[in-house]
Amino acid sequence: MAPFDAEGLAGRLAAGGSETAAITTAVGDKKTYLVRPDLGRRLSDESRAELSAKAAQWGRRDLVIIVSDGLAAQAAERHAVETVTLLAGLLAAAGWTLFPILLAPFGRVKLQDEVGELLGARHALMLLGERPGLGMPDSLGAYLTHRPNTACTDADRNCVSNIRPEGLPPALAARKLAHLLIESARLGVSGVALKDTQPAAGELE
Repeated sequence: MAPFDAEGLAGRLAAGGSETAAITTAVGDKKTYLVRPDLGRRLSDESRAELSAKAAQWGRRDLVIIVSDGLAAQAAERHAVETVTLLAGLLAAAGWTLFPILLAPFGRVKLQDEVGELLGARHALMLLGERPGLGMPDSLGAYLTHRPNTACTDADRNCVSNIRPEGLPPALAARKLAHLLIESARLGVSGVALKDTQPAAGELE
């Protein structure tokens, strides 16, 4: 039930060199978010209109990253900045273009499909707090999709989970996500058709 400090997160991302923009879902409070998952999967009418207008201004780009509190605001606030900043640097070095990082309170994973389709992004990446459990209240999950659109299902996305210092540290998570995204672009697929060919996390260090 912890609140999501999107403004504070925006300031820290900006300090790391990332431009940000705020968006909202069809959810207005945490209680509704918990009992109506469907509303967290879609944009509010206002944000849909704003993104539609900005799409022409921003132009086509390779990747849109969305950060949300999900089911654990602590995860996003503790680990998203490092993960996103390192990932953006790796992808920029590979010639990728990124949209401003979108901060979306009360978002669900499928929100990335509508956002990506509206912007015409080649890839969408959603980072959000995972359901707390087993003594881990700050586990961040990352979900990527190639050619995101509202018809996408979970079979079309790949997940990198348990991003936290005691699990998969943000630096290693950024490298794994960069690898998956670059491979996804090369092969033109994501989800069950995209396999993780990197060594295990311990071998990456």
